Amino acid sequence: MHATLTSLLASSGYVVLFLLVALESLGIPLPGETALVTAAAFAAAGHLSIYGVVTIAAVAAIVGDNGGYWIGRAGGLRFVRRYGRRLHIRDTEIARAHAFFARHGAKTVFFGRFIALLRTWAAVLAGISAMPYGVFMVYNALGGIVWAVLFGTLGYLFGQNLPMLEHDVGRASLVLVLVVALVAALVLAARGFRTHADQLAQRVVSLQHQIASFAPVQRFQARHPRAWAFVMRRFARGEYLGLHLTIGLLISLAALWLFGAITEDVLHHEPLTQFDLALLAWFHAHATPTSMRICVAISWLGSPTVITALGLVVALGLLVRGQGLLLCGWVATLVGGGVLDMTLKYLIQRPRPVYASPFLHSASWSFPSGHAMGSLVGYGMLAYLLVVCWAERRRTQLTIVVVVALLTGAIGVSRLYLGVHYFSDVVAGYAAGLLWLSACITGLEMARRQRGAAPSWDESRCK
Repeated sequence: MHATLTSLLASSGYVVLFLLVALESLGIPLPGETALVTAAAFAAAGHLSIYGVVTIAAVAAIVGDNGGYWIGRAGGLRFVRRYGRRLHIRDTEIARAHAFFARHGAKTVFFGRFIALLRTWAAVLAGISAMPYGVFMVYNALGGIVWAVLFGTLGYLFGQNLPMLEHDVGRASLVLVLVVALVAALVLAARGFRTHADQLAQRVVSLQHQIASFAPVQRFQARHPRAWAFVMRRFARGEYLGLHLTIGLLISLAALWLFGAITEDVLHHEPLTQFDLALLAWFHAHATPTSMRICVAISWLGSPTVITALGLVVALGLLVRGQGLLLCGWVATLVGGGVLDMTLKYLIQRPRPVYASPFLHSASWSFPSGHAMGSLVGYGMLAYLLVVCWAERRRTQLTIVVVVALLTGAIGVSRLYLGVHYFSDVVAGYAAGLLWLSACITGLEMARRQRGAAPSWDESRCK
């Protein structure tokens, strides 16, 4: 494919570039972005003009997107209504798409230009959703120009390493697609949970009644009324030491079981350690200088230096606001997490991978990953404080949780990519961090409810 594209650009550079970019923007899955990068590399070699390449790509992107918009505007809606029923697409889903583009259409059109797959369909979807043409044209033009300048510059500057650049650009686009898909899935799941929250609560109550109607349970209830009342209070949402304590205990037990299972496999050299070596070798074989630099930057966000600085800033903010209880919880969480990490490393004493030495400034043990554990504990507790003290809207709370989850996951992956930890180190770090974070948040919630500070989420503002 690359050889064919190179041959076409060498013979009819500007024409081929225009057609590929325009047709991709029109909705046909063609390598328009690769064509732009390759043409820019040709310009670096003196075969084309970089100004002509960027201009042609920007014009083609704008023209193609306009064509896709009007295709979607003219016949897309009728097509969806005629054939969408086979895919269970009803008028309610179409109405939601209209509402989505009414709120986020401009951002989707602009940033969609930089994301694989979405770049091909964003204009068509905007037309189907009847996005105002004036708004579409402004953000379409901005996106097309910025995209052409950015990727044209990359191709021009790194033209000598074109295969590596195309590999990194393709990987980055794929990662963006996966991130967008994950965020969309989390948002849809949260909306579905909120929509059916009452039904779920009714089902839980119905299940409790069914369990209570069993003869053995009734005999236990009659013989041990206090024990039965204690169990029921563990599932009461509004009571002190109620449902939140039960959920926290279950999460802690699950994290403890996961950490114990991984530790046993590591100590006894079970098959998991063979997977560690294979995955580490795969990452090392596919590493590139550019991606290594990116992973170093991401890994730095989970370093003790950053977590400590974050701890001091948040502690100062809580102190100024007079939130003594939350300040104690924040400090205890970070300090306890650090002590737990050092203790576990000393007890297990697993050597570092062979690829770790270029990135380590001092000798340290590998299991569990301190970056994975520290980032989950630090950023996770920060998310809890933001949800409790600042974020009032459910959408904002969900955004905070999603961002923290993605950041924590990226830090763990960066440690694997750099070769400073095994896969089991990272997962064990997450498990230990989740165990400690769950225990700390549960303890804080118990203390706040005991003081009457948090009878419900709606009344738990710290302002």
